Amino acid sequence: YYYLSTYICGFGALAYFAMLSGQGWTAIAGCRQFFYAHYADWLVSTTLIVILLGQVAGAGMDVIFGAVGANVIYLFSLYMGSVSVVTTVKWFWFLVGVCALFGVIVHFAQVFKAAADAKGSDIAALYGKAAWLTILAWICYPVVWLFSEGFASFSVSFEVCAYAILDIITKCVLCFMVMSGDQILGAGAQSQSREYV
Repeated sequence: YYYLSTYICGFGALAYFAMLSGQGWTAIAGCRQFFYAHYADWLVSTTLIVILLGQVAGAGMDVIFGAVGANVIYLFSLYMGSVSVVTTVKWFWFLVGVCALFGVIVHFAQVFKAAADAKGSDIAALYGKAAWLTILAWICYPVVWLFSEGFASFSVSFEVCAYAILDIITKCVLCFMVMSGDQILGAGAQSQSREYV
């Protein structure tokens, strides 16, 4: 948990340092500033978040990697939609991304939850808080994308600020929440090891 939390926040910090330094962006159609550093960060950090939540829930690695695969498709689709010039292609990528995000949310809300419930009420309560925080925040990402890279209704400054707030919630707050449940997670691991003895 400590390593994952450190890398989740660390990659986010590096991405924002790159953007603050004037790196990690390019101009796309309509001369709009596009920060591809976000996508590089999200590809790593959200994958680690999926693994973190899967480990908290005690889910199997096959299920965790299934959620990771859907998450990668989601991010790749949004990236391709952002750089697409043809409008119909852009919205096709967006729809593919939303469908993939739905798959990730199903893993969080049902598959991982079932594994957490099987580990006891304390683990289930901790996982429930962390998972629903993540679900609610992750639903907001495509909404911001829709009105920024999609319709270009939001200014670039507002887009960056909105993503920054969501990143703080899904990285810093989530990792702090998981780390604050260290005793619960430790107790769960000990009880699980006793079962095999």
